Amino acid sequence: MALSHLSLSTVLHVAEVAGILAFAVSGFVEARNKEMDWVGVFTVAFITAFGGGALRDILLDRRPLFWVEHQEYPIMIFVLTLLAFPLRRRILPVAAEKTIIVADALGLGLFSVNGASLALEMGMPMFVSAMMGVITGIFGGVLRDVLCNQIPMVFRRGQLYATCSFAGCWVFLLLNWLQAGQSAALAAGVASTFIMRILAVRFNLILPDPEKD
Repeated sequence: MALSHLSLSTVLHVAEVAGILAFAVSGFVEARNKEMDWVGVFTVAFITAFGGGALRDILLDRRPLFWVEHQEYPIMIFVLTLLAFPLRRRILPVAAEKTIIVADALGLGLFSVNGASLALEMGMPMFVSAMMGVITGIFGGVLRDVLCNQIPMVFRRGQLYATCSFAGCWVFLLLNWLQAGQSAALAAGVASTFIMRILAVRFNLILPDPEKD
């Protein structure tokens, strides 16, 4: 049992770190596209990476906040900014656009499922856990877009985004309920969110307009 718990904790930790890096990259690219300086780039990357998880921790009354408890996380973002900033000039605009789409989709999947898993571990009902996963997945991107003076992607009528997060959380929750194994459930939830988001971008998938016949 101890080994199983250790394995699950390790998987969740790896997913958290991967999500932080993915969202930080999306924030970094977006900030550089807006021609921000070092401080602006770090701030946007930091808030993109930690905004959703911080709100999740506040709503679940988890203290300290996850990035306060693990100071290596903000240090990692700081080092990433220092290393990546000079390389941005060599990245073609098309490559940058593809990078932010892939990184954001990966971060969405990793953070959404990780948030749902943490809420479930704290005894939250399944629907509440799914909503906590969505909040964890989308709120960092909302803050990123606000700081970059844009209407947040999730609030625009366009390609599926929050829907991908919600669906991926339910894939994880249902597989976990069916006792498919925590690692398998986590992987399936992340993969389904990521694939849905990439397909939504590729084929311009949107929710139907209820005002139209």
